[in-house]
Amino acid sequence: MRRVLNFLFPLIVALAAVSCVDEEEYSDDPRGNFEALWKIINEHYCFFDYKNSEYGLDWNEVYARYSRQIDNSMTSTQLFEVLGNMLGELRDGHVNMYASFDQSRYWSWREDYPSNFSDSLQRRYLGTDYKIASGIKYRKLDDNIGYIYCGSFSNTIGSGNLDEILMDLATCNALIVDIRNNGGGMLTSAETLASRFTDEEILVGYMQHKTGPGHNDFSALEEQKLKPSSGLRWHKPVAVLTNRSVFSAANEFVKYMKCCPGVTIIGDKTGGGAGMPFSSELPNGWSVRFSACPMYDRNKNCTEFGIEPDHNVQLTDSDFAKGRDTIIEYARNILNQ
Repeated sequence: MRRVLNFLFPLIVALAAVSCVDEEEYSDDPRGNFEALWKIINEHYCFFDYKNSEYGLDWNEVYARYSRQIDNSMTSTQLFEVLGNMLGELRDGHVNMYASFDQSRYWSWREDYPSNFSDSLQRRYLGTDYKIASGIKYRKLDDNIGYIYCGSFSNTIGSGNLDEILMDLATCNALIVDIRNNGGGMLTSAETLASRFTDEEILVGYMQHKTGPGHNDFSALEEQKLKPSSGLRWHKPVAVLTNRSVFSAANEFVKYMKCCPGVTIIGDKTGGGAGMPFSSELPNGWSVRFSACPMYDRNKNCTEFGIEPDHNVQLTDSDFAKGRDTIIEYARNILNQ
């Protein structure tokens, strides 16, 4: 037994030493938290090549510039500001850092785009006699076009509910699916709704996974396919309405719908952010979260930073003053042709 222990003890020590080397620990002070955050992004963020080609981002240069701003005597508020500004260099609205007192975010992601949605205008189209099923609001407009508003994919969309909705709107000549301001939720709900607009399995895109700490360590592209629902399906023209506040699973829904027959995307570029989120924690307990799974459309274009509509239409002040939603009216005009 002593001989076995004499053999195992050096082995355990060696393994512990390797573990210590692999898992670098940082101190809970401004310098340690800075180093930890920079490394987390450096090893897990997926879009360095894209950002470099777009505006010349050099993450090592960012390290050198922000490292000079770190002082161990700075307050938590000062550190949060510096680290938040460093993350802002990514120009990515899906990268967030969370502390007990604040959340860092890249405001330009939305501020550079108009909202292109108005609750008050939508109420004029929905009226007070609209129906609701699985969180989806729907009704027939006066030109015999069906109108569906899906503001979230946070909850399960029931198959029976969708059957009832499509049955109720079956006599309509066309359908508007409005997902403006849909911040996402469950990908399965997005797939459930999209599956009502195809009669066959279709290729809708591709995805990758990060496989290592290198900026280009990714798996091969994996196909994403959308299967048709076994329930009632829609076969008439469809317009999907979008704006910059369409994120995550809703962004994927737009990607799916672009591949379905008879579908036109109208409105503004979506907000993107379809990749599966990655989360990590700094030594001081602050957390950081960002997309860590590149997603692509069927033409292998990255969808992380938004999807362009087929028709870019903006909500105008003149229409707003008249109580008209420019994007809805444009869709009605297209569908009535």
